[in-house]
Amino acid sequence: MAEEKTSTAAENRSTAKATGIIGSAVMLSRILGLARDMFMYRLFGTSAFADCFNLAFKIPNLLRDLFAEGALSQSFVTTFSKRLKEEGEKSAWQLANKVLSLAVVIMSLITILGVLVAPWIVDLLLSFADKSFGPNERNLIVLLTRIMYPFILIVSLSALVMGMLNARNVFGMPALASCFFNLGCIIGGGLIGYCLDPQWGEKSLIGISIGVLIGGMAQLVVQFPSLWKIGFRPRWDGAWRDGGVKKILSLMLPAVIAASAVQVNVMVNAMFATSTGAGGVSALNYAFRLMQLPIGMFGVAVATITLPALSRAAIGSIGKDFAPTLRRGMNMITILVLPSCIGLSFLAVPLVTLLFNKGPSDMQGTMMIAGALQAYAYGLLFYSWMKVVQPAFYAIDKRWIPMLVSFLSIVLNFGLNWYFVRVKGWGHESLALTTSLLAVLNFSLLFASLRKLTGGLGTPAILNTLWRCAIAALVMGSLCYLANKFLLQDLSSIILILRWLLVGAVISVVAIVYFGLCYVLGVREARDCIGMVLRHIPGLKKFAPK
Repeated sequence: MAEEKTSTAAENRSTAKATGIIGSAVMLSRILGLARDMFMYRLFGTSAFADCFNLAFKIPNLLRDLFAEGALSQSFVTTFSKRLKEEGEKSAWQLANKVLSLAVVIMSLITILGVLVAPWIVDLLLSFADKSFGPNERNLIVLLTRIMYPFILIVSLSALVMGMLNARNVFGMPALASCFFNLGCIIGGGLIGYCLDPQWGEKSLIGISIGVLIGGMAQLVVQFPSLWKIGFRPRWDGAWRDGGVKKILSLMLPAVIAASAVQVNVMVNAMFATSTGAGGVSALNYAFRLMQLPIGMFGVAVATITLPALSRAAIGSIGKDFAPTLRRGMNMITILVLPSCIGLSFLAVPLVTLLFNKGPSDMQGTMMIAGALQAYAYGLLFYSWMKVVQPAFYAIDKRWIPMLVSFLSIVLNFGLNWYFVRVKGWGHESLALTTSLLAVLNFSLLFASLRKLTGGLGTPAILNTLWRCAIAALVMGSLCYLANKFLLQDLSSIILILRWLLVGAVISVVAIVYFGLCYVLGVREARDCIGMVLRHIPGLKKFAPK
């Protein structure tokens, strides 16, 4: 028993350490992504130009989540990890070359097809559009979509490279790679956009779109040195009848529906947002990007570590390590994401004012983004939990379950959006609320199914962590409410540096209170997180929990 507890504690610390590495890298990437959004907002705000670019980028971005960072990535990591363990490194690298070669062919064909049919895709996207989207806007969206379509080919290769590195327990550089995507978008897109139109008019959006491709190439190229270092040598391999390739393809079809249901729903939301007036599309996009900050830093980080471990634990049959691995991942997400839900709910207006507001005259755009952000925050924890729970079905080869749940989600999302926007006439915030409600439903169905399949996941231990974190979050929420009421009013009227200092101080205080309470309440993951931080601060290492 003592040895088991020691082993569990060591595994918790290992998960916390790996989460910290990926979380730190992803945090830097998300900060740069936020800088990219701030750059776009400063130039275009929530104008028609911003709506046109965001709609155009959603089309290749949806395909990225369907084929690259969603279905292809998850299916590949699961199969590659098992091949690596069962047949060794040489066989795994052969499988990787086969999949890379096939991906180049398939994604190239998808890119060519997408460029050709872009006008019809855009017309579908604008099915419910109001008068703010006329023929000029439609033609601009088509042009930008065609420019950015090759992004799907580039990012698919990048996702496969990332999967190989993660399967070999190399997490740092893959997580940092997306930083180079954001830098490419900002620097490359900004320079080309300025050269094409110094007044940042319609033509500048062409430069911004080219910057997306530059960023995608940078994200791919920077990972190759790490891949070369661990022994991979790329070569063309057209032997696609390999059992591993067939396995990946068989996993992909249901995963295309299941793994990216939220992204499909986001696309549907964008369709309905075009009927909520100018700026609705952009407000939803900026709010969704802000919600992605904690998901990327914590949800994706934990899921990246957990999926290979779940795949190894499920080889042959569901092993004894499967449930503890999943439980550790969920508990780590709980302690890290729950305070983000509270912060984004109570501090939405101050945060959006800090990041995007151009002054007192810009409060309409600020409130549009903040309203959507609050609605998204309600489902944030469930959305993050799904990042761990959903891939677990692929690890145990029960991929049809998330497929059915996601299909139900897509149908309900369309129905609710139609009712809220087309029947009731509600604004863009209702679209974000629908996304949160469906995240709750999706997670509940998936978790219940996984419990039944595995004979139990240690739910009492998960709930034990949840209620302790919830108490700490309740106190944190009270402090956020008071700060918002007495300290953070009228932020748009004060200078930028004071905004940062004031909001930063509030966030620091409530975060310390939250994690301190979690520690006092005996949340094991809090001890691991606090210990990891203290061990990296000179002079405080001796205070780190053992």
